[in-house]
Amino acid sequence: MKVVVTDYIEENLDWEKERLSKEGIELECHQLKFRPAEEVIEKIGDADLVVVNMVKMDAQVISGIENCRVIMRHGIGYDNVDVAACTRHGIVLGYQTEYCKDDVAEHAIALILSCARKIVRSRKTLEDSSDAGQWDFSDIFPLYRLKGKTLGIVGVGRIGSIVCARLSSFGFTIIGCDPYLSDKRMKDLDIEFVDRHTLFSRSDFVTVHTPLNDETRHIVNAKTLGLMKPTAYVINTSRGPMVDTDALADALKSGTIAGAAIDVYDVEPPPPDFPLFGIENVILTPHTAWASHESGWDIRKSIVEDIIACAGGGLPKYIVNKEVSE
Repeated sequence: MKVVVTDYIEENLDWEKERLSKEGIELECHQLKFRPAEEVIEKIGDADLVVVNMVKMDAQVISGIENCRVIMRHGIGYDNVDVAACTRHGIVLGYQTEYCKDDVAEHAIALILSCARKIVRSRKTLEDSSDAGQWDFSDIFPLYRLKGKTLGIVGVGRIGSIVCARLSSFGFTIIGCDPYLSDKRMKDLDIEFVDRHTLFSRSDFVTVHTPLNDETRHIVNAKTLGLMKPTAYVINTSRGPMVDTDALADALKSGTIAGAAIDVYDVEPPPPDFPLFGIENVILTPHTAWASHESGWDIRKSIVEDIIACAGGGLPKYIVNKEVSE
């Protein structure tokens, strides 16, 4: 069995090569991000299984990998893979649903708290006050306590439910919007579920945790931002296109909302003319919500386990297009 990696974020994949070699599995590694489709096809064309991080696996690429029976996405999201094309060609698409869920939840919580306490802007207040020799809090006041505020979670799945559980002790009123949860799951979460309009209207903090698809693209837009309180914040640690960046920039500048915290972007890294650069009431982090030493090793081990399972005639633990495997 030949396994080809299209691109990777680790320093090297020596551990994977050594582990898989013991099972008689050949691992070939490339860095093909941003390379043309023709080059990607040339490098992975004879693979039985492809592991992909950020390379775009569109219909053209998928049609060119005739031997491939499994594509493994290195991560939770799979918006860079054409699922329909995989299904047409009989290719199973596996993914890592448990990857970094705690880390992304923790990052979202850190951003919520940073927005509420204006942590980032407080550094400037400290330095300006130091220069003046007296305190001046005018740039960060007013501050509001979290107890009694409303937290709106868009997508209360694996990550959103962790945010819910960990912030439940802060005294928030927590509401959720997730039409795909079962009645039992909604009952188990023990929060109020509302429609999208109500969530944006009532929430003091809106945190987004849904997959990216046609239904959720630009879920934060001029209309939903216009529903929000002028004291409210938006937090996005899911996918960049969840937010209409131009609409958010306008809302931040006009005072439609109090602020935002963003970890993901339409283009990564964002270009120098990115609309949110230079706006004081937004916190920007460099797509690091996923990052921890523990999460890095968790996904490496889980992918290797899936590869070994496939080599033995099995399937990945989690499959997107289950109809192919049935």
